[in-house]
Amino acid sequence: MSAELGGEPGKAGPAGESAVDAVVQQIRNLIASSKLKVGDHLPTERDLCAQFNASRNTVREAMRILKAYGLVDVRPKIGATITDNRMTRAFELFSFNTMEISRKTFSDVQAFRSLIEVGSADLFFDRLRQEDLDDLSEINASLAENHDLNEASEIDFAFHVRLVSILDNHAVLDVYAVMKPVILRIMQKGKTRRTFMTETFSEHQDVVDALAARDRLAFQYRLRSHLMIGFRFFSEEMEESA
Repeated sequence: MSAELGGEPGKAGPAGESAVDAVVQQIRNLIASSKLKVGDHLPTERDLCAQFNASRNTVREAMRILKAYGLVDVRPKIGATITDNRMTRAFELFSFNTMEISRKTFSDVQAFRSLIEVGSADLFFDRLRQEDLDDLSEINASLAENHDLNEASEIDFAFHVRLVSILDNHAVLDVYAVMKPVILRIMQKGKTRRTFMTETFSEHQDVVDALAARDRLAFQYRLRSHLMIGFRFFSEEMEESA
């Protein structure tokens, strides 16, 4: 492999980069330069060792890292094939250890959501269609009729995903998918079936009404208040442990 595709074969790259890191980068460069697609096969382990002047253990460790990234899948007798499970890997990482949510986590996540949902008010109104309002109202109506806390939080999440879908930005939707486990925990914190059926339903309806009236200030105020209202459920003990 030429130096331009990842440095001198078999050698550590820039300061602090191990031989394994160098091979990981070389394989990624190989995928890009060869224009390999999902489902395509990588060269065999033996060929990669020869191409990168690397040991078998180094190549195997590099492949394990790429598999953890969700970029390759390695199977016996089949070898390594290109995959794209990066969102799945990110989801698994983000969903790890979400049983307790601190005030800091709540504040960080809700502030991020506020940047997206409240901060995109002008785009919402530019792209808003009657179909969007109908869908949001339908989702919210199902929240008022639901009697299960977990299902209600899923509906709550679906409402906000449908809202941000108006932006027609797949990157934003991908980020929400990754953050879903934490967002669901935040939605459930301090809530009961009754609060979902009454308070959350009412807050959502206020947001929909502001959208329908094309009242940007009311939309931003109501949505921001809705996102931050759960802050009161976090104890001082949780704040100290954040």
